Amino acid sequence: MLTVEELNDRLIDLAFAEDIGDGDHTTLCCIPAEAQGKSHLLIKEEGILAGVEIAKEVFHRFDPEMKVEVLMADGTHVKPGDIAMIVSGKVQSLLQTERLMLNIMQRMSGIATMTNRYVERLKGTHTRVLDTRKTTPGMRMLEKEAVKIGGGTNHRIGLFDMILLKDNHVDFAGGIENAINRCHEYLKAKGKNLKIEIEVRNFDELNRVLAMGGVDRIMLDNFSVENTRKAVELINGRFETESSGGITFDTLRDYAEAGVDYISVGALTHSVKGLDMSFKAC
Repeated sequence: MLTVEELNDRLIDLAFAEDIGDGDHTTLCCIPAEAQGKSHLLIKEEGILAGVEIAKEVFHRFDPEMKVEVLMADGTHVKPGDIAMIVSGKVQSLLQTERLMLNIMQRMSGIATMTNRYVERLKGTHTRVLDTRKTTPGMRMLEKEAVKIGGGTNHRIGLFDMILLKDNHVDFAGGIENAINRCHEYLKAKGKNLKIEIEVRNFDELNRVLAMGGVDRIMLDNFSVENTRKAVELINGRFETESSGGITFDTLRDYAEAGVDYISVGALTHSVKGLDMSFKAC
């Protein structure tokens, strides 16, 4: 399995390949190869900065001689007019790395900013906000890192690091009992030790899970706030609890106050607005 660093390197290489192709002919035609310069990253919108570390990798992977002066670290609360970093080196390199760096940092900062809003909304409760697998293909590691920078918690990274028995798994397996039993048989046969979560859609399914056990967390899917409160009372701390499905920013705290341990929010990554910033000569 590829490491996070290897995945990020592949993403950077692919992004440069699709953007530059056989050459940035605009830059190459009008900027001398020996020209040196500086650009700064200008913040144009209030939010949480994210992506500084991967931006450094973008610059250094394209041109190891580029110098990056970081003025604001990942996780910093930024405002319009702030300068987050200054990059110096060949002007050709500055121009060819600009768009990829901005694409990554704007998206990661948007995710961190959105996540931070949800985290702040939950202050005073024990509930933590989770991301999901609803990520941009190829950018999952960066987007989940942005969630952490914003104060959120990562759910599973992919299909390999946790068992999540969702409604379709249960239905195709022929019921909750079959799904859980087969899960344990599989883990034993493969010699794997993975956490097990199961999704329930109603109180009948919840009671069947409670009677059987064998899981670490129960996901309450599309439960109302009142039913969530009742479910948490029934579970009574025997398993971790997670709310999912149809939860908005406005209803988030209501679910937290119903007592769940986690709330998963796909909107953290699947429909976020990038944070406005630009990379200008200085």
